[in-house]
Amino acid sequence: MVIQPKIRGFICTTAHPLGCHEVVKEQIDYVQSQGHIDGPKRVLVIGASTGYGLASRIVATFAAQAKTVGVFFERAADEKRTASAGWYNTAAFETLAHQAGYYAKSINGDAFSHEIKQRTAELIRRDLQQVDLIVYSLASPRRIHPDTGKIFSSVLKPIGRPYTSKTVDAFQREVKEISIAAATEEEIANTVAVMGGEDWEMWIRFLEKENLLAKGVTTLAYSYIGPELTYPVYKQGTIGKAKEHLLATAHQLNQALQSSHQGHAFVSVNKALVTQASAAIPVVPLYMSLLFKVMKEKGTHEGCIEQIYRLFKQFLYSSQPMPLDDQGQIRLDDWEMQADVQQKIAELWPQVVSENITQLTDIQGYCDDFYRLFGFHASGVDYDADVDPDVKIESL
Repeated sequence: MVIQPKIRGFICTTAHPLGCHEVVKEQIDYVQSQGHIDGPKRVLVIGASTGYGLASRIVATFAAQAKTVGVFFERAADEKRTASAGWYNTAAFETLAHQAGYYAKSINGDAFSHEIKQRTAELIRRDLQQVDLIVYSLASPRRIHPDTGKIFSSVLKPIGRPYTSKTVDAFQREVKEISIAAATEEEIANTVAVMGGEDWEMWIRFLEKENLLAKGVTTLAYSYIGPELTYPVYKQGTIGKAKEHLLATAHQLNQALQSSHQGHAFVSVNKALVTQASAAIPVVPLYMSLLFKVMKEKGTHEGCIEQIYRLFKQFLYSSQPMPLDDQGQIRLDDWEMQADVQQKIAELWPQVVSENITQLTDIQGYCDDFYRLFGFHASGVDYDADVDPDVKIESL
């Protein structure tokens, strides 16, 4: 099969196995070039197949020499379509980890379910005994509650009043106005149910009950705040309410883990990056294309792997006291939120139109990052060559 990208809205419906392998290998090469971290040794990553979750698994393995268990919900190839990008990413990660002599096993299924939690617990008990780091990095648009069976779907909407701003169709290079209706109370509650902290807490409570948390255990979830420019659709919108719930959950878990395991729970507020989740948020892609241009010119731009290596090296496993903001959060968005960066974006924002988007923004960099999520635009890959889409994950 010759596999080419097929873009539908903000989703690519194909993925390239060799391209995904190359993108994963590039991340591993970066981590190995940066050196060892005296970090965790037995790690569970929930949401481990793309973005920050995948980067967390790579850093834990190749910088800290940790054994990792990854949980995700991905699709294998069939006779009609390629596997999902996360499937190919995990296949590549496991192959390269095993070649280097590291333990890496994966569980594919609905992480919200009791069944997957139970299977994960059994694997940890058998192979690792306990875990000393749990990364929660799920980015799902819907959740089936494991107790009630109720299906919750999240929405990306403002709260209180409709919101109108401009956004970009990145692939058409078209800047256009977008209006988003205000969320209902039910939509707000559903978004919190999907993207808030309830499932994270369920995971930690379950692992604790199963005696699978090591002394001094750390758990963290990833979040984003962003600039005032995106507040109506992000921080002050439905997703912002979910992130507030996530932070409140972190505080509760931190208190509980400190008393029971001398452990900690954190929220890490990360930089805006192209992920399958962020590409779906109106306004944000245009902001990111400006952000990338400004930060690349300044020399401070980071991708997922650079962010997570810095998180492990300078925050989670540094010999220095961990710097936290006034809400107890890790701020990996520190370089993004520097005053000069945000001021430059604010100056450029009103000027951007379709005719000058290539000059004023890094829309090409944004698109390249999007394609690379699915294994396209990777260096050294012949995308006209015939490839076998049916790739196995070694531990499944």
